[in-house]
Amino acid sequence: MAHTTIDLSFALNGKPKKVKVPAGTTALELLREILNHRGTKEGCGIGECGACTIQVDGKAVNACLMLAAQLDGRDVRTVEGLGDGEHLHPIQQAFIKHHAVQCGYCTPGLLMSTKALMEEDAEPDRTAIVKAVSGNLCRCTGYQQILSAIEEAVAQRPKGDA
Repeated sequence: MAHTTIDLSFALNGKPKKVKVPAGTTALELLREILNHRGTKEGCGIGECGACTIQVDGKAVNACLMLAAQLDGRDVRTVEGLGDGEHLHPIQQAFIKHHAVQCGYCTPGLLMSTKALMEEDAEPDRTAIVKAVSGNLCRCTGYQQILSAIEEAVAQRPKGDA
């Protein structure tokens, strides 16, 4: 029996991608195993931990819950697309400054949830920040450092910038 494959075309971190994947491949499998974007982590595989959070058309989503086919024609952003290769994104800098990175496993998902929040809300308050990262589990930091980092990233960014 032949395995069905699908052709996909989408933007990944601002660059066009064309791939052929087996039907049933998740977005997480596509990113990690086929495209080698290892920053997107698999934690639980059922959408509970947020380690696999990416942005699709600017919205934070769990890559483990999406099929790769759902990325066709979309704009996909992963943690690898945050910095420019030589410089960290201000969100990443704030996480380092506030010691919001411990073991680092949850960090990519938290960074992507934060970026989506900052693109959706020009001036999120602490309640909006807590809500935005409520789907991201962290077992190391206790969240205070994470919330402080996000608040600083929001406060420090130039107006109109995400």
